Amino acid sequence: MLAAMFMALLDVFIVNVAAPTISSDLSASGAELQLVIAGYTISYSVLLITGARLGDRLGHGRVHLAGLGVFTAASLACGLAQDAEQLIAFRLVQGAGAALMIPQVLSLIQRTFTGEARARALGAFSAVLAVGAAAGQIVGGVLVSADLFGFGWRPVFLVNVPVGLALLAAGRRVLPRGGAPAGERARALDVPGLVLLGAAVSLLTVPLVLGQETDWPLWSWLSLGAAVLVFALFCGHETRLARRGGAPLIAPRVLRHPGMPLAVVRILAVTAVNAGFLFTLTLHLQGGLGHSALRTGLTFVPTAVVFGVVGLTWRSWPASWQRALTPAGFALIVPGLAGAGWALEDGGDGGVALYPALAVVGVGLALAYSPTLTRALATVRPEDAADASGLLATVTQLGQVIGVAAFGTLFLNRLESLGAPGAYTSAEALWVCVCALAGTAVVGAVSGPVLRRR
Repeated sequence: MLAAMFMALLDVFIVNVAAPTISSDLSASGAELQLVIAGYTISYSVLLITGARLGDRLGHGRVHLAGLGVFTAASLACGLAQDAEQLIAFRLVQGAGAALMIPQVLSLIQRTFTGEARARALGAFSAVLAVGAAAGQIVGGVLVSADLFGFGWRPVFLVNVPVGLALLAAGRRVLPRGGAPAGERARALDVPGLVLLGAAVSLLTVPLVLGQETDWPLWSWLSLGAAVLVFALFCGHETRLARRGGAPLIAPRVLRHPGMPLAVVRILAVTAVNAGFLFTLTLHLQGGLGHSALRTGLTFVPTAVVFGVVGLTWRSWPASWQRALTPAGFALIVPGLAGAGWALEDGGDGGVALYPALAVVGVGLALAYSPTLTRALATVRPEDAADASGLLATVTQLGQVIGVAAFGTLFLNRLESLGAPGAYTSAEALWVCVCALAGTAVVGAVSGPVLRRR
């Protein structure tokens, strides 16, 4: 299941470095290219909680395999797409398949493991989850530069097909197929809640993803305002349904679970920083410095490797360190970002100094994310596993969307204001983003004391 999740997460970022080649081959406009990249994210984030609840009703193993099948078929269709419109449509389907797959991983961990074993499984989950972001850049760069069989960008999608088929064969042998455990009644599907939440997430993500490309027209601001209104309607509906003894999409007791509000804030902050940094650094390396897809992808190796190592080992560190790991992680992100910004200032390629800075960023991201997720879910009741996993998976995805939209917009607007594009102006724009990203990390670091006082 972690292998399938890793494959799905790669596809959130793998297209970034392939975008110039896709644009050239399919003659895609800027808006079309943005939808190729973002269509997956939009359908994925909108349907995550729906996927979690379907797994709760129909069986997590069964829904995971169904999502894996959809994802694999859509990957094949993406690799064979003949124009931008087809690629956009298949990317939307691919995102829907991922939304069925990924929530089941957390839910099965919750139902299968207890105590220390659950904490170890959650550590592996969180390591895979965030390494997928940096690894997507690396794998995308390697595949595009290799130009396998003269297929250009298409192996970025086609590589999923043999992997997906192998995982389907293995999953049919080892995954449970049943629904709710014996003695636990499957909850009814909250259709009005699904509709309201899906509408709220759509109204939020679509303008965030497309606003910069379309110069933030009036509809984008109206959509963001409507998202707040619809989300308020969703909260009201869920509260009333719970009071009547119904089965809300997200049980209020999950939101009241100790540490859950803080976990939501911290996960939102760290995923926004992660996605925003990866995106803006990619724009600088490829657009400002003219690096190839391969060189750009390989630049992220220190971040990915260190994140994976720390994410898998932090549980074995001294017990006296454990409570301080998350704020320490956010604190480490700040000098790591500053070091990367300084290494790249004045339009240089960063030299050797860039890679230690990226490694420090990887350590900080891992410590800010993995312990937060593990502690938030380690004590959640098994019957709340679907709600908790869907909630935090959605928060993770929204953090990535917000990070790309907010910091990507900041980078591009600053670049435009500086005049003629080039390595120096791109480095200046990156430095502004580094300061904003560091500020977001500081918010994550101080959120614990602030929320505890309240």
